[in-house]
Amino acid sequence: MQLASGMLLVATPALQDPNFADTVVLLLDVNEEGALGVVLNRPSQVLVADVLEPWRDVVAEPEVLFRGGPVGTDGALAVARLRDPQQPPVGWRPVAGLLGMIDLDTPTELVDGSLSAMRVFAGYAGWGAGQLEVEIQEGSWYVVSSEAADAFRGDPSVLWRDVMRRQPGMLAWHVNRPVDPDMN
Repeated sequence: MQLASGMLLVATPALQDPNFADTVVLLLDVNEEGALGVVLNRPSQVLVADVLEPWRDVVAEPEVLFRGGPVGTDGALAVARLRDPQQPPVGWRPVAGLLGMIDLDTPTELVDGSLSAMRVFAGYAGWGAGQLEVEIQEGSWYVVSSEAADAFRGDPSVLWRDVMRRQPGMLAWHVNRPVDPDMN
């Protein structure tokens, strides 16, 4: 499958890097220089209200920062879903469909009411040119389509299994695949 913004990377059981084991990554930007995404299923214990107080009423539950990846953990990215594609707010950058990013420097009153959901990620996952393609060829990632609600699940702990279960054909069978198939 061709990599594109808005797609998901689902960690295979073979991926043992603790930064990415059992993760689902939403790709936010893919180009010839590489790829950038955020891990959707790693909530932290830090409340958004404690670090980005103006955004406390905008974020979806759980209202915590998510660990978006091991790169740039001192910064934050916001992923959001538009209510109306004809009325994107100031600070909006589209990713795919109704999904996009919001500049956290935008005053919240300019965004108010234009989003149906938003989540804030501390850090991100990044790959240089060709690096992600090599990891996919090595069997570290399944590349699948996303659904608009994936980034805003109330219980992100079941996202990996739910994404895999909805895949067509034999790919869905990998939900039950052991880390070492020889031990099966």
